[in-house]
Amino acid sequence: MTASLNWGWPVGVFNLEQLPFVRAYNNPTTSELIGASAASLVVLGGLAVMVILTWFGWWRPLWRDWLTSTDHKRIGIMYIVLSLVMLSRGVVEGALMRTQQATGVNGGFLTPDHFSQLFSTHGTIMIFFVAMPFVAGLINYVMPLQIGARDMSFPVMNQISLGLTVVGAVLVMISLVLGQFSTGGWTAYPPYTGKVFSPGVGPDYWIWSVAIAGIGSTLTGINFAVTIYKERAPGMHLFRMPLFTWTALCAAIILIFAIPPLTVSTLMLALDRYLGFHFFTNDLGGNLMNYANLFWLFGHPEVYLLVLPAFGVFSEVFATYSGKRLYGYVSLVYATIAIAVLSFTVWLHHFFTMGQGANVNIAFGVATMVIAIPTGVKVYDWMATMFRGRIRFSVPMVYATGFLILFVIGGLTGVILANPTIDYQVHNSVFLVAHFHNVLIPGVLYGMLAGYHYWFPKAFGFRLSEGWGYVTATLWIFGFACTFFPLYFAGLLGMPRRSVSFSDPSLEPFMLVAVFGALIILLALGALVVQLFVSIRNRQALAVPLGDPWNGRTLEWATSSPPPEYNFAIIPTVTSRDMFALDKARGTAFEAPPNYKDITLPKNTAIGMIVCIGGTGLGLALVWQVWWLALVCIMGMLIALIGDTFRTDAHRVIPAADIAHEHQQWLKKIAAATPVGRLQEATPHNQGFAAREDTQ
Repeated sequence: MTASLNWGWPVGVFNLEQLPFVRAYNNPTTSELIGASAASLVVLGGLAVMVILTWFGWWRPLWRDWLTSTDHKRIGIMYIVLSLVMLSRGVVEGALMRTQQATGVNGGFLTPDHFSQLFSTHGTIMIFFVAMPFVAGLINYVMPLQIGARDMSFPVMNQISLGLTVVGAVLVMISLVLGQFSTGGWTAYPPYTGKVFSPGVGPDYWIWSVAIAGIGSTLTGINFAVTIYKERAPGMHLFRMPLFTWTALCAAIILIFAIPPLTVSTLMLALDRYLGFHFFTNDLGGNLMNYANLFWLFGHPEVYLLVLPAFGVFSEVFATYSGKRLYGYVSLVYATIAIAVLSFTVWLHHFFTMGQGANVNIAFGVATMVIAIPTGVKVYDWMATMFRGRIRFSVPMVYATGFLILFVIGGLTGVILANPTIDYQVHNSVFLVAHFHNVLIPGVLYGMLAGYHYWFPKAFGFRLSEGWGYVTATLWIFGFACTFFPLYFAGLLGMPRRSVSFSDPSLEPFMLVAVFGALIILLALGALVVQLFVSIRNRQALAVPLGDPWNGRTLEWATSSPPPEYNFAIIPTVTSRDMFALDKARGTAFEAPPNYKDITLPKNTAIGMIVCIGGTGLGLALVWQVWWLALVCIMGMLIALIGDTFRTDAHRVIPAADIAHEHQQWLKKIAAATPVGRLQEATPHNQGFAAREDTQ
């Protein structure tokens, strides 16, 4: 049996019924009206952005300075902007699900199909298009600065990787306006996502958004690993790298080895749906368990791919705001490596209930418990770093403290679930929902938000508002606790996950507390926006152009804020860990070099935007089976990529005289500045020239 292809011209299988506005007009139920409203927000939001860019004349600088830039710093910022945009949708969808379940004892206001779409898009967005771009953005921005590099090893590939990630996010957003998204969850298990059970385009949106973004993520992992191996400053051997760079390296290795199984599984599912290959059809020679194994061979390393860089952020935060060296650096490095290796040995605990034997379950259960040991080493090292330190309880430390408390609780529930007999009882309940949110929100989101606040002044030259930062962090912490802690109890009482409604009224109080927590999280999201707005408005008072507002210890703080496009006037020579802190203690941190040299950088290129636009067109063409458009997009991208290899003027030279002038002007400002102590860190006196720890 082979699937029939619709060779429709010119729009494939698309028809007007695929528009949410038409569906809402023909069937004005609450679910359809909510869907049409969400689609309207996407359309109006896109139009508003275009009007603003046109009104203020920002199209040209946007194209020149950002969309065609190969600067790792700008690419990192664009990754984070994408992540925050997608976070807003993911949080709203999560709140909508909690609201539905709070009223679910009476059936609620959403249809089962709409609720299934919500938890599918929510999981897909938060994993692939919030957490991964946020991590990639922070690493992109910070890692080359920390290792004393000019840029990534492959700047153009970095731009292409961003473009492919954007394609996936855009396809998910377009699914709100054209057609519907998958109802098969973020894991998209067959046979439910096969053509027989899901004949619509929803699973195709999931397949192509994840597959295309996954290719970009694989390229990103290669770029990160090569940069760390090959671009380190002289003298920076591996055990002189900052902890954040170590976690970036381990995350890159996980990316390289974990994303291909995901790409393979999604493409096999596509072949099942489009050409009737039956890889996962049990009665026709396939095996659906192959999909489960392939997916989770990606899925569990993915958890550590996200958590490890957040651990790196917390390592930087604890050391900086405790005013001392990171305790147990070597043990933290080996713990990071151990977690990265062990992450590939535990995937089967995601489906203890799917039929493998007891001995297999035991082996993976033990491996799951073992991986908690290096994580515990990290927790003790962080606490030892704070012990007898001169702690400044700044906003990143609020996130870090919330992380320590909440993540340990989430980790302990993970050890509980590592026991297959317990997992059998609660696997399909909201207890599991509480557990993985208890790991990912404190472990990843808090780490990314701490890094956002910590490195924001480095990127933009002014600090974020501390007052609104405290409000935002507090709301995130208490909002999480109120939303997900009740789910542990509801799960133990038997409430199934992915359920649009429930019949046991004793569960309703837990759902009401959870929806109150979801409201607090919505307020946290709003406070994050307000913090940014207030900080931009007050940027003159918050300016830190001298580059070191927190008395940092690593090389990224040895540059102005924001750093020049070439990062360092002279590549530093490293003789120790925490090289910048050592230079400050010696009084040699801000010395002019004897001479300057020309610096060669790659020119801007439009290849990333061409891949982004072409990839979006290709994704839509594959979803809607518009084969002529797919062919045009493939040929267009191939021609552009091949043509780009023939460029002979791909680089530009910045003269040594210009570099010397810019660097010496910055050194003069530092020489004229007064060092600022810890008590004035959050005041307008902080211009980015922190006093040494031993002088305070």
